[in-house]
Amino acid sequence: MKPLSIKLTDLADEILIIILKKLYNVDVLYSLIGVNKRFRRITHDATFAGHLTLLYKFDDIISPLPDPMLDRICSQILPSIHHKIKSLKLESTSMDRILATNYPNLNGLGLYGLDVEKAISLFTDDTTFTRINKDQITSFVIDINKNKNKNKISRDMISSFLFPHIFAMFINLQYLNIAPPAISYQPLSFWTSHPTVISSNLLELHVLVDTLKVNNEEKLPNLRCFSLYCDMRTHEYDALIIPLLHRMLNLEELDLQLNNVYRNKGFIDGNSLKEDIVNYMTQLNKFAFNIRTFNPSSNLINLPSNEDIQRTFKEFKNTQIISCVDYFQKRWCGFCHIYSYPYRMKSYDNLTNNFSGGLFNYVKRVSLYDDHPFEYEFFRQIAQSFPFIKNLTIVNDKPQKNKLQRKSKKVDNQDLSIIEYPHLIYLYLSHAHDDYVEQFLVDAEMCLSNNVYLSVDYEALRRVTENFTSHATRINCAKLHRLHLHGKYEMTTFLKDYFPQTNIL
Repeated sequence: MKPLSIKLTDLADEILIIILKKLYNVDVLYSLIGVNKRFRRITHDATFAGHLTLLYKFDDIISPLPDPMLDRICSQILPSIHHKIKSLKLESTSMDRILATNYPNLNGLGLYGLDVEKAISLFTDDTTFTRINKDQITSFVIDINKNKNKNKISRDMISSFLFPHIFAMFINLQYLNIAPPAISYQPLSFWTSHPTVISSNLLELHVLVDTLKVNNEEKLPNLRCFSLYCDMRTHEYDALIIPLLHRMLNLEELDLQLNNVYRNKGFIDGNSLKEDIVNYMTQLNKFAFNIRTFNPSSNLINLPSNEDIQRTFKEFKNTQIISCVDYFQKRWCGFCHIYSYPYRMKSYDNLTNNFSGGLFNYVKRVSLYDDHPFEYEFFRQIAQSFPFIKNLTIVNDKPQKNKLQRKSKKVDNQDLSIIEYPHLIYLYLSHAHDDYVEQFLVDAEMCLSNNVYLSVDYEALRRVTENFTSHATRINCAKLHRLHLHGKYEMTTFLKDYFPQTNIL
């Protein structure tokens, strides 16, 4: 029987498009335009030509296209499909060159990796946007790099300059996303110094702020969708957030992501969500939330269990709600995490042994914390529930209880399948017991990806690797790209030889 050989050109258009859609559209255009008439027809379709991302992004790092690739795209590809392009995502070093082409149907523009000075110059020197129809732009994203010199630009420069100029230039803007760490420390005000700064056409605004002051007086009857994301600690849930929501009488969609709410009144549960929010919004048909409440208490008796919290959601019949309740005796406090499933955040923080499982395809960063040990099978569950995890932090000083039992199975040749974290590139174990350092470094138990950054206590690493001589940990240690050692240490020959390709910090 002859082996079956199928060429790309043998596939039907429908199958070919399914395959090509899994690739970067810029790679598809660069590789296939000009090959033949069939590929030209497929690549000129709106599926590939309508929305172009002309940059590379890996782990939140923005990179430009290679120069030879950019040359061909600007000279040959963009002129042939310019009339089909509806949105562009560009990075700072190549955007002027790409925007030199005319795009008559462009309505969405995203600019990424800009420094603050470049962002401001876009609106003082209009040459960048000369060829585009600015009245046609309804969606604008500007991603600004962290400002290395905060004193160089006044504290309110972005809010006082950038916002007014954006709305003045793009008068029909409906969606604006300013996603910069650079301005996360700067307060933004839309009703004091610049009361008319926001366009009346704007339907959606995304911006990072360090502090939030809300005028809780006027009603907002025309607001239909509202999202609030807060990663920082807040004590203002009842005093600020709830009154703000009460102004949105006709809200249809609500998304609340509150990662660290301090509340003496008790946990936020289904009853409080219904009484404080849902009952005030008669038009609400979509309510997604992810809320973690911290409750300090000197008395950890007769406090609600996870089952008690779950029962408070009995009237949330069309949404699956997950809850997790943890009490920490030594810290005299309790935590309650409630969220609607499926979970769409990119991070899952302070996960404990009470984790109930599930599939979290969007999550890239996980932190584990408990005052009870994490056993071997727990890490298998984490790998299965978070298949695309890139960043893992473990905070636990308790030794594993089942470690000796696990080692005895190895001696008896009983099968213990290796746990895999194929996408993991950041591993923080500096506040973890030796047992967790050992579990992640012994190749018979854990398979790490290449190019891993490890943060770990030097003495713990020395003990686990048996003074940098152990064969059991050598394979995974060889995969480390960078090693951040905590505590005092000397750069001995044993240490350097054990990590010959690793950048030791």
